[in-house]
Amino acid sequence: MTAADALHAERIPTTIYSDSEQASIAAAGEIAALIRRRNAAGQPCVLGLATGSTPTRLYEELVRLHQQEGLSFQKVITFNLDEYFPMAPDSLQSYVRFMHEYLFDHIDIRPENVHIPDGTVAPEQVGEFCRRYEEQIREAGGIDLQLLGIGRTGHIGFNEPGSGAASRTRLITLDHITRTDAASDFYGEENVPRRAITMGVGTILEAREVMLLAWGEGKAAVVKRMVEGDMTDSVPATYLQKHANVHVILDEAAAAELTRVKTPWLVGTDLRWDNDAHVRKAVTWLARTLQKPILKLTAEEYNEHGLSGLLAESGAAYDINIKVFNQLQHTITGWPGGKPNADDTHRPERAVPFTKRVLIFSPHPDDDVISMGGTLLRLVDQGHEVHVAYQTSGNIAVFDDEAIRFADFVAEYDEAFSVAGGQPGDNIYRRVSETLKGKQPGQVDSDEVQQIKGLIRRGEAKSALRYAGLDPDERAHFQDLPFYETGRVRKKPLGEEDIQLTINLLNQIQPHQIYAAGDLSDPHGTHRVCLAAIFEAVRRLKAAGTPWLQDCWVWLYRGAWQEWDVAEIEMAVPLSPEELTRKRRAIFKHQSQKDRPLFPGADQREFWQRAEERNRTTAQLYDQLGLSEYEAIEAFVRWKF
Repeated sequence: MTAADALHAERIPTTIYSDSEQASIAAAGEIAALIRRRNAAGQPCVLGLATGSTPTRLYEELVRLHQQEGLSFQKVITFNLDEYFPMAPDSLQSYVRFMHEYLFDHIDIRPENVHIPDGTVAPEQVGEFCRRYEEQIREAGGIDLQLLGIGRTGHIGFNEPGSGAASRTRLITLDHITRTDAASDFYGEENVPRRAITMGVGTILEAREVMLLAWGEGKAAVVKRMVEGDMTDSVPATYLQKHANVHVILDEAAAAELTRVKTPWLVGTDLRWDNDAHVRKAVTWLARTLQKPILKLTAEEYNEHGLSGLLAESGAAYDINIKVFNQLQHTITGWPGGKPNADDTHRPERAVPFTKRVLIFSPHPDDDVISMGGTLLRLVDQGHEVHVAYQTSGNIAVFDDEAIRFADFVAEYDEAFSVAGGQPGDNIYRRVSETLKGKQPGQVDSDEVQQIKGLIRRGEAKSALRYAGLDPDERAHFQDLPFYETGRVRKKPLGEEDIQLTINLLNQIQPHQIYAAGDLSDPHGTHRVCLAAIFEAVRRLKAAGTPWLQDCWVWLYRGAWQEWDVAEIEMAVPLSPEELTRKRRAIFKHQSQKDRPLFPGADQREFWQRAEERNRTTAQLYDQLGLSEYEAIEAFVRWKF
């Protein structure tokens, strides 16, 4: 894209917020203002509503506005976008159930004003139901505001690629990618319905106002196509460009690929070139675009690619190249806990104290070794006091046959080594096997099965720590944060107990280093909630003037889903081939996740394969930019709270 093209890149009004929390509150405020205007005029407010993980925080804010600020939904009429077909309304995955759990059961909306596509309609009656749904929207006066999310295929509602701009409410066959993305909700892609009832693109475009929300790096690519690409039925969301009153609301992660974010110098943004982060981003982009080492970039290449302003403010290309090269060189360290008796002026970590107390937060029981296993091993090898906090049990990510296998082991063990006067333990095997035999797809496990699955994940985490040279009885901390313990993919919001448990552990360890998962592309949202718990705990400790926090640094890693951009990386820990092999063996200790994880997301490879590819790619990128060549690199960004 040339600088001239970039000036007109965005074809839809788009607002970017720092995070999804602020964005959701702002979006809820806009909806609340519309409802109040309609209420004041004595008119109904007709809302088109969406489901999925994206709007949940918005719905929570609407509930708060109703309960604490008197926002009334008495005159609100709602029409939901879609529903799986077939789907019983009381099913765990039903959008009827979703809407009641997140919104309708907590506000004063009238039941007769709620409309959601019926997943129980007889197949031969679906066509008539869809025609009637369109009529009900017209009878209500049309939709005032339609709320949307966006899928990775570019679908809005369930309008998959191929859906035309004039399409109406209908039964549609779901794309394979959409079914893969939904697999976690259904405990396997094989359980995801193949069809759904959805409003059409034409129905959506008839709304007087459209608001689309998108969060996380995983949506960044399709958001760019929607906002900046040509209109095409291969990306149905691009048809929103035809709408006269549409507003796209993003967090920074979802906006990462937009031209004004990724290459702001191409859209005339008034950048401060005295900002090292901006310069580093521009220079690494130029080097990658031209596939040249940084030190070989020329003034002509800067000028030809929209960076003449950088040259004008910062001087010769050679001086800029040297500056950025040195900055990247200084991110590389073989001493993630700091190197003792060394000048740390240009090192990413402090030399003192040495050794350090280190607390690694792992959202699931394997994220520590998957995401930063090489660094964990290095920290242990270099003598630091390393603790690992497993924030959730991870119990939903265990196959049923694994639970049966462990229950069978307990039964056999009790029978072989039963204590005099005790009863054989084969009852547990019988109970578990009978429970799971009658389990329906997506059904919540019994408490006993959940506990067994949690113990499986806990045992694997302990095994990985032993391999790393740590005593799990002293260094493993299993938090089992309550927000996660629903037995379902859909979790509770972050609660006060989650935050307090995190504060208590931090005060117990008093670490000099904290490592936390900053991987917001996790499709299940657990990483986001776990990170929010850490951030809120640290903020409260800081506000309280906690002494030990004054000498604590927080490093963010990313996992199997996404890596930091090279311009963002502040600490790069190189791994030798032997260390990469050790990391792989630590991951292999998580046997229940081996061969095929229960929730693989869109990438069907095993987690160790994704991690190695990501670490090798980072190393290759450093090499391509002209820095040292390594087998692999784990990358971190510091959160300067």
